[in-house]
Amino acid sequence: DRKGGRFPYLTREDEIFEKLKNGDKSGAGELVELYYADIFRYCLFHVPDRQTAEDAVQETFLKVFRHFEDYRHQGKFRAFLYKVAANVCIDLCRKKRWGPVPESVPYEEPGIREGEDREDFARLVSVLPESLREIVILRFSQELKLKEIAAVMEMPVRTVQSRLRKALKILEKELERREE
Repeated sequence: DRKGGRFPYLTREDEIFEKLKNGDKSGAGELVELYYADIFRYCLFHVPDRQTAEDAVQETFLKVFRHFEDYRHQGKFRAFLYKVAANVCIDLCRKKRWGPVPESVPYEEPGIREGEDREDFARLVSVLPESLREIVILRFSQELKLKEIAAVMEMPVRTVQSRLRKALKILEKELERREE
């Protein structure tokens, strides 16, 4: 039931794509508005500072809209957007010769507690290998579904499930170790 409100992103997203299909350019701004905050939070985990994260988000949307005519909407835009953002962050880190993920994530976001929680999360997931870390970030920080993560990571859903289980076991052991 897509119109009944159980999938608000899909419903709003579908409406926006309908606008764009009909030539209404305001849909582009609406897509940015719908996903900007999520993509920004995602980029904060992958680049060393807030300014670079903002640059990464801008570049992500620029790339998406530059090649927009090649995109065929099938309800998977969110996963497509995260894939573009991941590639932009990788490219930025290569250009600047940063490591793959910053050691500490900047927290200038509103809400100190939220920032502290995000910093704790970033420190915790830093113990994971990159292939597992990305899945955990997408699942718990970005709240993507396993199917969306599979699309972003370009792997089968079952692989995502098994890697997520493996990551959670590692994190559980790390938390136990920290409590000792």
